[in-house]
Amino acid sequence: MSSSIRKANHSDALTRLAQAVAVAVSATLAGCQSTNFAAQSTVQPKPNLAAKIKQKPVIWLSEKPAPEVPQDVWERMRRGFQLQDNVGVNPRIEQQRLWFASNPSFLENAGERGSLYIHYIVERLEERNMPLELALLPVIESAYNPMAYSRSDAVGLWQFIPSTGRYFNLRQTRAYDGRRDITASTTAALDYLTRLHDMFNGDWLLALAAYNAGEGTVSRAIERNEKLGLPTDYWNLPLPQETKDYVPKFLALSQVVLAPEAYGVNLNPIANTPYFEVVEVKQSMDLSRVAALAEIDEDELFQLNPALKQRTTLDGPQHLLVPSSKAQLLTSTLSTMKPEELLAMRPKKQVFDEVETARVAGRTRSYKVRSGDNLTLIAKADSKKPVQYKVKKGDSLYIVAKRFNVEMQHLKRWNPRTGQALKPGQMLVVSGPR
Repeated sequence: MSSSIRKANHSDALTRLAQAVAVAVSATLAGCQSTNFAAQSTVQPKPNLAAKIKQKPVIWLSEKPAPEVPQDVWERMRRGFQLQDNVGVNPRIEQQRLWFASNPSFLENAGERGSLYIHYIVERLEERNMPLELALLPVIESAYNPMAYSRSDAVGLWQFIPSTGRYFNLRQTRAYDGRRDITASTTAALDYLTRLHDMFNGDWLLALAAYNAGEGTVSRAIERNEKLGLPTDYWNLPLPQETKDYVPKFLALSQVVLAPEAYGVNLNPIANTPYFEVVEVKQSMDLSRVAALAEIDEDELFQLNPALKQRTTLDGPQHLLVPSSKAQLLTSTLSTMKPEELLAMRPKKQVFDEVETARVAGRTRSYKVRSGDNLTLIAKADSKKPVQYKVKKGDSLYIVAKRFNVEMQHLKRWNPRTGQALKPGQMLVVSGPR
């Protein structure tokens, strides 16, 4: 028999077998259905006892328990680090890390000073989903000293120069400097860093370099490398030496905080709870009297409110930062005080009763500032000669005009050869002879 005939016979046999099986199955199913129908018509259904029993939720094996909340803010910070993955081995970072290991007291002391502020900064960073390493930036900038002051007139934890501070709404007056305000300057710094991060296409290293040197400096370095066909990442840019060290120092510091014991650094735990709360005040108050009223150490109260340069709430926001343990006591005490008792909380003396130095027409002399004075009025002390001003880093015609309360058009008229770009050390006439 040929193979084709054998295959045909075999196929016919399989077909007949399948038809027989189908008939048998159909008959069986029909019988089952009739049997079930008969059973259902004669037998009463049993009560569903399981429906009355409260079912326990099913816990899938893939679900993981929620991570334990760290008690130490240093540990909370470490869990939010985002800039360590792509660092690798870098001799510039290793050099800075060696410095921190050789000077453990620097970070230890900065951590002690920062214990008042770090929790607040970490929370603000988490709200914006920003790298928690940035909570260490004030260590680099100011060693967490809110009173820090640099040669370039940078002030506060985040070291804002006057012009940048004003750009980010940090008001600066004789009695109040927003660059030292813990909450206001932190908001401004995170706004600035976010802006730089966006400007440099999500590159945090370039953003940090720009925070140190200015966005113009970094942008020009990138343009220069692009023209030469060179890499434009942070590590390959021709930047000032301070900026070349700035980012490696920041990354090295982060690595030391990740494993302080490995570098001989002892970081005292900082409670992962708010250190201070905001208490509203409705009138001018002397900080020493507030401290006595709420049983707060006066120096600690000033460390929380360093923007109040005269240690009064004469100027600035109508609130105080107060240790959390004392906030309720101060709030309740203020709410129950009589008007005459509140009046007694006012500053002891006029904060303007002080001797200031005014530079007039190139010579220095003393002048006693009176209530209501401003720089324009002081300038009239010698009205026969023009008043001059020495330009500082970050100044512009707009800033100088606002500082001396004069119109831009007058400032330009007094300085006809001055362009829009000012240079540090340049002399400007800010008030003409009268």
